[in-house]
Amino acid sequence: MAASTIHASLLRSSRSSPPTTPLLVPSGPGMARFRCSATGQTGFFTRLGRLIKEKAKSDVDSLFSGFSKTRENLAVIDELLLYWNLSDTDRVLDELEEALLVSDFGPKISIKIVESLRSDILAGKLKTGSEIKDALKKSVLQLLTSKGSKTELQLGYRKPAVIMVVGVNGGGKTTSLGKLAYRLKNEGVKVLMAAGDTFRAAASDQLEVWAERTGSEIVIAEGEKAKAPSVLSQAVKRGKEQGYDIVLCDTSGRLHTNYSLMEELIACKKAIARAMPGAPNEILLVLDGTTGLNMLPQAREFNEIVGVTGFILTKLDGSARGGCVVSVVDELGIPVKFVGVGEGLDDLQPFDPEAFVNAILS
Repeated sequence: MAASTIHASLLRSSRSSPPTTPLLVPSGPGMARFRCSATGQTGFFTRLGRLIKEKAKSDVDSLFSGFSKTRENLAVIDELLLYWNLSDTDRVLDELEEALLVSDFGPKISIKIVESLRSDILAGKLKTGSEIKDALKKSVLQLLTSKGSKTELQLGYRKPAVIMVVGVNGGGKTTSLGKLAYRLKNEGVKVLMAAGDTFRAAASDQLEVWAERTGSEIVIAEGEKAKAPSVLSQAVKRGKEQGYDIVLCDTSGRLHTNYSLMEELIACKKAIARAMPGAPNEILLVLDGTTGLNMLPQAREFNEIVGVTGFILTKLDGSARGGCVVSVVDELGIPVKFVGVGEGLDDLQPFDPEAFVNAILS
């Protein structure tokens, strides 16, 4: 039976039967026969982290094009520094600060960067426009690396590693999970998806499409009254029993101000931990990059409720507000793990701070 036929028959039966156990749906030819060739779980996750990090450095072109609008906003800095001289310091720094604010670096960071530059200029440490530009890039990079240095996935030492993906409605959560599955599958990872978004009617269907596209398998809720914690718990147990490398857990989108739904996230996290002590290894919060600094209240609330370990910032290719990347890391001390810089399957890029700084301040 073809994969698509299996999907259809299982889904039909699930909608007409009472809530029992979530279903494991095969989503790719020969997937049941796939076995990871890695020897030793510690070595496997160490190599995986290294591979993803290397890809981040090699995908500079995608990152560069993805931040073109932010780069255009900041291009005025080159013009300001081209003919810079000491007598123009105050005017140039005021305009540089304005450029940073327009790109959503935020008042706190913008002032911090500019005052640091002013101090070094007056002390005679920076004497040319190119030296000021280099100092600016170094300052932004330091902000990113001093508080959010662990940009690679932290997957622990036991299989399966569990990644829980959370966020508000419309931020690109399920799409990001699908693209993450695609990237992991390309590195030879055996991925199991868990359709924990039990509120949105089309969520399971959407995730099943991603399972098909990436050759992953998926656990879906059986019955309309199935609860998200139950689905995620069953997926993690299935991941342990059947030798999966990583379980990707989707959750329902929710506003950070909806406290009853935020409480459900706690239940989801606890259910995963009961199924596998020490899990989830990562709780990734998906944030819409087009909202700029407005993402900060969301990030604070989600972090307080479930303890976010990393950010996925989406839709940055359509935004000139790339400075929010620096703001959210500096404000919360949580690293950015991935950035969405396009519509393609491989446009969820591992975040590399140095490549990011070069992309927005080329």
